[in-house]
Amino acid sequence: MEKLKIAGGYPLRGTVRISGAKNSAVALIPATILAESPVTIEGLPHISDVEILKDLLEEIGGKVQLSEEEMTIDPSKMISMPLPNGKVKRLRASYYLMGAMLGRFKKAVIGLPGGCHLGPRPIDQHIKGFEALGASVTNEQGAIYLRADELRGARIYLDVVSVGATINIMLAAVRAKGRTIIENAAKEPEIIDVATLLTNMGAKIKGAGTDVIRIDGVESLHGCRHTIIPDRIEAGTYMILAAAVGDGVLIDNVIPQHLESLIAKLRETGLQIETGDDQVFVSGGSNLKTVDIKTLVYPGFPTDLQQPFTTFLTKATGSSVVTDTIYGARFKHIDELRRMNANIKVEGRSAIINGPVQLQGAKVKASDLRAGAALFIAGLMAEGITEVTGLEHIDRGYSNLVEKLNGLGATVWREALTQEELEHLKNT
Repeated sequence: MEKLKIAGGYPLRGTVRISGAKNSAVALIPATILAESPVTIEGLPHISDVEILKDLLEEIGGKVQLSEEEMTIDPSKMISMPLPNGKVKRLRASYYLMGAMLGRFKKAVIGLPGGCHLGPRPIDQHIKGFEALGASVTNEQGAIYLRADELRGARIYLDVVSVGATINIMLAAVRAKGRTIIENAAKEPEIIDVATLLTNMGAKIKGAGTDVIRIDGVESLHGCRHTIIPDRIEAGTYMILAAAVGDGVLIDNVIPQHLESLIAKLRETGLQIETGDDQVFVSGGSNLKTVDIKTLVYPGFPTDLQQPFTTFLTKATGSSVVTDTIYGARFKHIDELRRMNANIKVEGRSAIINGPVQLQGAKVKASDLRAGAALFIAGLMAEGITEVTGLEHIDRGYSNLVEKLNGLGATVWREALTQEELEHLKNT
């Protein structure tokens, strides 16, 4: 195991290229199970979730080639082998294997998903959708068992807007008999990305990106080549760190329309943001104004950027309030920021940030992926050296992090944990 060490206080400038979207990749890769000939996905990020999914597809008989940012999956020899635990428990998006395997094989056994600990994230809407399509779903010894004699299209209303449930129902429905209508569907760009892949494979989907998606089932799907969209959350993270410690940073390979809520809030603080067709330029700034943030489903402010933005707001003069309406438990980074001299208190679903303060280097631990982003941004802002442990979380979502940060002028490196540090982490 390793830790990330950050020497703070260096102004960042230059260009950083954004990788393919993590939240697309973890759905696109399972979607290839539905095809009967090879599928190639271009532009995948170098993250641990991609490696885990590669291993899982190989476990069920897929032939997978992964080189640089491209993965080719031959699903023709796949079988519906149970995946009750092991690697399944290491990532949240393992639940997409349910919809994909149910769609192709009409049965699946998948362990309950793992990933970041952000409080309750139930899969009841996924199960509701599967049952509406004709599957029986049971929880047996910590695994979800899905069985169906056949899948038939249905009208499904999601009680809450859920990206995961929307995609999972799409995966199961594309090979069901008849028409499926998903109402109150999520609208995230990643859903459009998955629908584009499925359509290229021969699926019939209309309305992706709106709150009503219509799917006419087909008997079979074929292989294709697909290029993933840029990661709007990685792009947003680099925009925030550019706002916090940048001296003019160009973020390349982005879709600015996917980041409008973040751009609006950064401009409210007084920063200059320039957008192009596939680039965003962030000028550094001082005397920043406070802003209030409330996370909402897309196109609102993303919950995945709440934690990094909270760190940035320690630079603003006055009090800011950040409210997370999506994941109320997503404030585990606050105690770590306090170790670094942040003046923040949590009240219910809100964090109140008072600034400006000068953050100080400290030893901190990432409790989840985006908390890790909040902490490496804090390390770049702080005086002295910051040590971040819990890198297994950060590695799930930030491709080539050290290289990208150092390419902007940061001083960041990884070191192996000592035996004493390993023992300490086990006991905390």
